[in-house]
Amino acid sequence: RHMLGRAAWYWDKRGVRGEAKESELGLASALLAQLELKGRVVTGDALYAQRELSLRVLERGGDYFWMLKDNQPGVKEAVSLLFEQPPWGESFAYACREGQRGDRWESRRLWASAALNGYLDWPGLGQVCCVERTRRRRGRETVERAYAITSLTPERADAARLLDIWRGHWGIENRLHWVRDVVFGEDQSQVRTGSAPQLLAALRNLVIGMLRLGGVRNISAALRHYSWKPWETLSLLGLFNNN
Repeated sequence: RHMLGRAAWYWDKRGVRGEAKESELGLASALLAQLELKGRVVTGDALYAQRELSLRVLERGGDYFWMLKDNQPGVKEAVSLLFEQPPWGESFAYACREGQRGDRWESRRLWASAALNGYLDWPGLGQVCCVERTRRRRGRETVERAYAITSLTPERADAARLLDIWRGHWGIENRLHWVRDVVFGEDQSQVRTGSAPQLLAALRNLVIGMLRLGGVRNISAALRHYSWKPWETLSLLGLFNNN
């Protein structure tokens, strides 16, 4: 699975790379044009819910799974209306995941339907879906609802698989892009000339990879820990045994 994020690069012949003045959508289109996508699902947040990008993915033999927000108001309205006020007798595919993590309980429920395939003007539409996420922590409960469209038909992806794809997308977002943007301050970096941006991006990836391989789940806490105990950083690298 490929996930489209703020940074983009394609090492073969260095055909694609991210530049400050290039738009994310332009980079995404150029990147997809050079990738073999057969048998893969490309996921993206609402920015990438574009007809042209959907066609690009399909042309390369892949499938898309896009989140929906207000940048596609007509599509979002039709999808939300289907799930909030379904026609009489309409049935939906359904999947649910629940779990406890520390003091937080979370439930994710997904409903999917192919009812809009002949209605929405969208390339290769296979299903639309709705995810409702409920969290309970310290006596407080929050409920969020979101929508998505995909080229995967019900025969190729049931509700359980769609929920796995949805969770996989946000797993990448939370474990990589959020860490790069917020913890490492990549978005605020003023280094923008020459090869320096690529070098710093590679170093950030190296640090994140090292910490993940070392079993770290909270990158922020780990950075604070290792900044005060540099000898443990060397131990993490395997340069010497701390014992």
